[in-house]
Amino acid sequence: MNAINERNSERNTLELHHQVRNLSDRIALGITLTLRFFADTFFAKRYGNRAIVLETVAAVPGMVGGMLVHLRCLRWMTADHGWIRTLLDEAENERMHLMTFVQIARPNWFERLVILLVQAGFFVFFFLLYLSSPRTAHRLVGYFEEQAVISYTLYLAEIDAGRVDNVAAPDLAIRYWNLPANARLRDVVLAVRQDEMGHRDVNHEYADALTVIETQLEI
Repeated sequence: MNAINERNSERNTLELHHQVRNLSDRIALGITLTLRFFADTFFAKRYGNRAIVLETVAAVPGMVGGMLVHLRCLRWMTADHGWIRTLLDEAENERMHLMTFVQIARPNWFERLVILLVQAGFFVFFFLLYLSSPRTAHRLVGYFEEQAVISYTLYLAEIDAGRVDNVAAPDLAIRYWNLPANARLRDVVLAVRQDEMGHRDVNHEYADALTVIETQLEI
């Protein structure tokens, strides 16, 4: 019975989804599902290649958010309550995801071009979004991370089914996540998925906090 409860608890954690409550949430979810459609269409089940492009995008919000919160705190001479470090750590973590999957999937020249274009476009978009609505920006990242958890769960299923080779983990990943010396791709994907779950929860929490603040200001 305990084993069943543990599996149910793990599934509930993996499938955690923030329900849409307002226009801001609806916009964030709509953008997320639109981008998910294009990712599914372009990459299908090439999860290693998908991870490279998605992690390139995922590494942008933390850096943009951390920078803008930093500047806001300088302007108004207020405390950041730990947001800056958390967001910059998130950006660094996502960058390590990218570097790991680059070694695993070995993107070709076309995929590298796509990465350059996607990152440039998303940086401009997210920068403007965060300036106009930090709440929507964090909710968007929360929904992005929900989809990342789903993608990495599907990636694990492909590995377990033998449709993706469970290759040796890169040395970079072994050092970064302190994995065993004989770690495989499956171990890496599990570690990355755990990271994404943490980013999902933090960004949804930040969006909730900003929702409360904006509601109090309206009152």
